[in-house]
Amino acid sequence: MRLNSRQQEIMELVQRQGFVSIEPMARNFGVTAQTIRRDINYLCDNNLLQRYHGGAGMPTSAANIDYSTRRGQLHEEKQHIATTVAAQIPDNASLFINIGTTNEEVAQALMGHNGLRVITNNLNVAHLMSAKEDFEVIVASGVVRAADRGVVGEATMDFISQFIVDYGIIGISGIDMDGTLLDFDYREVRVSQTIIQHSRRVFLVTDHTKFGRNAMVRLGNIGDVSAIFTDQEPPPEILEIAEAAGTAIHITPPD
Repeated sequence: MRLNSRQQEIMELVQRQGFVSIEPMARNFGVTAQTIRRDINYLCDNNLLQRYHGGAGMPTSAANIDYSTRRGQLHEEKQHIATTVAAQIPDNASLFINIGTTNEEVAQALMGHNGLRVITNNLNVAHLMSAKEDFEVIVASGVVRAADRGVVGEATMDFISQFIVDYGIIGISGIDMDGTLLDFDYREVRVSQTIIQHSRRVFLVTDHTKFGRNAMVRLGNIGDVSAIFTDQEPPPEILEIAEAAGTAIHITPPD
């Protein structure tokens, strides 16, 4: 699934405002209301927006978009983010990689490295990276989620807490405008918090649609990560918070 430029702008408007009305959007884009309705129907059919009378808003903050849909969203942008992250990680490094479609692209981008030691609670990452003979891949114990093959739970936290690694690579479902990092599954959040506590440097990988997006569970704050890797410049509020916290922002737009 790929969005055209107007559909991407509609998504960004909803993320900033929380709700958009059909008629004002039609005037804004210089198209008919029917065209906007078709765009909204397409976005809602792919679980990116939720229909409301006269317009559309973000889906509920209690549930994430399904994994198969997320995997296809902004695929090229995620690949560019992953390439930039991989360039920051030297050979023979140790790292955590947690759950998320952008994290899986990072794992793919790291396949050209040598001698990595990887601890992961993502079975998709483990399957990919274990194919390289000079990598040591350690899989965390815990409960496997059928939806995305992520491993979560108390056992996962206990396992991860045994290690201190060079780099922790984490994803996120939303970043509030006050700098709060948000996600949907409290069990996944607790694993991510453990990864942050046991990593010398923490890299947050996220595409631009996560800025201003709501989710139910608080993970932490922008100041908890060393650097953010994204595909577009974040809103000014996020840039200001990151600068004050000393968190670097790497913007990697597609070629």
